[in-house]
Amino acid sequence: MDQTSSPSLPDKIPTHVAIIMDGNGRWALARGLPRLAGHRAGTENLHRIVEACIEYGIQYLTLYAFSTENWGRPEEEVRGLMGILENVIDRELRQLYDEGVQIRHIGRLDRLKPALRKKVLHAVDYTRSNDRLVLNVAFDYGGRDEIVYAIQRMIQDGVKAEEVTDQLISQYLFTAGVPDPDLIIRTSGELRGSNFLIWQGAYSEWYFTPTYWPDFDKEELGKALIEFSRRERRYGGVTTTDRGSNPHAS
Repeated sequence: MDQTSSPSLPDKIPTHVAIIMDGNGRWALARGLPRLAGHRAGTENLHRIVEACIEYGIQYLTLYAFSTENWGRPEEEVRGLMGILENVIDRELRQLYDEGVQIRHIGRLDRLKPALRKKVLHAVDYTRSNDRLVLNVAFDYGGRDEIVYAIQRMIQDGVKAEEVTDQLISQYLFTAGVPDPDLIIRTSGELRGSNFLIWQGAYSEWYFTPTYWPDFDKEELGKALIEFSRRERRYGGVTTTDRGSNPHAS
């Protein structure tokens, strides 16, 4: 892979990067194309970012592909997005497997058509033993829906109120067993979380870029990683410097 086109590697690499892949429709409209053309261009970018993450040494990548709210989009667009997902699985699965990528699905499966649901489950099972990069595909996913589902399962399992902890709730989420994201990236310039990993992202660093998702390449990812490496994660605490200059700092 060409090293000369990439920014220098940052000092600190996040274990888990999550991306809100936004701007496909606006990318298409800016070129006089239908919105679905933008979504197709966005899927063509997936493999480039997966390869870049492997090269940078990122261990977990979560991509926000389709939210629970996206069902409210025009029927033609929703149908097209389902077809695109199916085509991506057909086209990319073998190469992702060969590159050591383990695919996981987070979100609901019950609202997908049986044929598509079967393909998603096959992709998950087919790549189960890979460990070079874990790729979480958030499809029919919503952060609030995830928490509601987790609570429902805890009640069904007879969990008592005094047994509920942060750790227990995390075990009931779709992302059970996956470390919380260190860095969440949103493309397209929008400055909101859009119901994405709202439990897991409590202490994540956020990076917003005006670049539309189809144009978010390895170099743009490198910029995000360099910015992340410059930040000091406090998890609600203060730095030694802050404590020394102002003992009451918050």
